[in-house]
Amino acid sequence: MSDENGFNFGKNWERFVKDVDEIKIRGAVESLQNALKIKTLEGKAFLDVGCGSGLFSLAAMRLKADRVISFDCSERSVSATKVLKAKYYEENKNWIIMKGSVLDREMLSTLGSFDVVYSWGVLHHTGDMYHALENVVELIRENGKLFIAIYNDQGIISAVWKKIKLTYNKLPNIFKMPYVFLIASVLEFMRSLKRLLKGQSPFRRLSDSARGMSGFIDWVDWIGGYPFEVAKPEEIFNFYYKRGFILEVLKTCGGKHGNNEFVFRKIHLNDKL
Repeated sequence: MSDENGFNFGKNWERFVKDVDEIKIRGAVESLQNALKIKTLEGKAFLDVGCGSGLFSLAAMRLKADRVISFDCSERSVSATKVLKAKYYEENKNWIIMKGSVLDREMLSTLGSFDVVYSWGVLHHTGDMYHALENVVELIRENGKLFIAIYNDQGIISAVWKKIKLTYNKLPNIFKMPYVFLIASVLEFMRSLKRLLKGQSPFRRLSDSARGMSGFIDWVDWIGGYPFEVAKPEEIFNFYYKRGFILEVLKTCGGKHGNNEFVFRKIHLNDKL
């Protein structure tokens, strides 16, 4: 999450927002609707933790959220989010964008509480994942929802990915993009070969969007994203169950490299008895 501690996430998101269009926005809106099982956020407060490009804050606004707060510890991510807001919601005072860290409990205490706290693929990049997971608990209202995605723990494979990410961040800037192309090309070739062996088309464009995101920007993020922590799905489930949450949605990456996606709902501890 922090540019100062490793990968320059903000720079990556500045590139991404230049290409945001209605197709990407619609993909983000549908992603929120499907995961949260909602049609609208009308009457709801939405917090985007580690907002990155601001795309999902924009999606929340499109879903008529009453209040949206977006924050990121990267100045460039904050800037990217402001660019997106200026293009679509320049005069809307219900969308607040600010710099801040999910590890800063004093800052978090000033934000209030929310019906939806969203942090997709962020908390494992803070350098202190479990403190980040803990710090969002008090931000969620009773019956509010927490929508997060955390890197899957693959044991030795995750250790290899950590080395890949460290290597990227140690390279001189001139070699970083060639490194991304090399790693992405090898992995895309392996995926194409698997599809071919299954009798499927081996072709899949690197620019294909998912959740409204850009395929290539995702590759840069995945290969360079550091700090980097992982967890098994049951570890995340147990962590939040003990803190008064029930799991409403679980979408795993099938034991592969990727994010496991969770939607939790906050309840009274006594409600579980």
